[in-house]
Amino acid sequence: MPPATASLPYEQKLAALLGRLTGLRGAVVAFSGGADSTALLHACRRALGDRTVAVTADSPSLPRAELADAAALARELGARHVVLPTRELERAAYRQNGGDRCYHCKTELFATVARQRARIAPADWDVAYGAITDDLGDHRPGQRAAAEHGVIAPLVDAGFGKPDVRRYSRDAGLRTAEKPSLACLSSRVPYGSPIDGPVLARIECAEAALRGMGFRQFRVRHHGELARLEVAADELERAFAQREAIGQRVRAAGYLFVAFDVFGYRSGSLNELLHRP
Repeated sequence: MPPATASLPYEQKLAALLGRLTGLRGAVVAFSGGADSTALLHACRRALGDRTVAVTADSPSLPRAELADAAALARELGARHVVLPTRELERAAYRQNGGDRCYHCKTELFATVARQRARIAPADWDVAYGAITDDLGDHRPGQRAAAEHGVIAPLVDAGFGKPDVRRYSRDAGLRTAEKPSLACLSSRVPYGSPIDGPVLARIECAEAALRGMGFRQFRVRHHGELARLEVAADELERAFAQREAIGQRVRAAGYLFVAFDVFGYRSGSLNELLHRP
């Protein structure tokens, strides 16, 4: 359920966010380089200054281009940036890719932060992540991992939804203001289908091909030898017009068959498998 702050005017939400952050001794921000975590990192820098550190989990589920962009964004914001190698692929429950996969991913991240805490930040600094109110109504087992590790969600507490994040980012001049959502590569694999390094590498290569062709909002959903492409509605016509070139590039990534999803891109579409009668 969204917090009571979700119904407040934006200005009051912003005041609540900055008030919450100012009261912290310091913040370790789980930083992916997406719109939400970038807005949170900027707000922490605004409220806490150098008592802020960004931490990015580096694993095969994070595209190399996104890791590089996260590092560049941290530099632009003047934030200290720590890249932590995480080993979620060594967790059998993660590789099995059940409906609670994100729980095991976030548990690995927060446990790694705890183990490395002495070199990251003082023990009394809070660990924060960029969950927003939009996340509360979806299947998000990572929230359970955050609660178990005492990780705070300042944007949720302040009632920030995606429109608020976009507005904050535009006002702050952040280049992520209109950045499309980008979940980890493992989210492209249907629940129950095992995940390993080669599968993630194939997905990353296929998505890099579409990004190189200028597409902005899309997913390459992995179904064994089949790549099911979800492309945003406003880009679908162009994608279909370039279907042969797209098909060749996606096949070059390692897929045998390539198909367009007629419903286009939708966030968390594979969660529909969890609710199927």
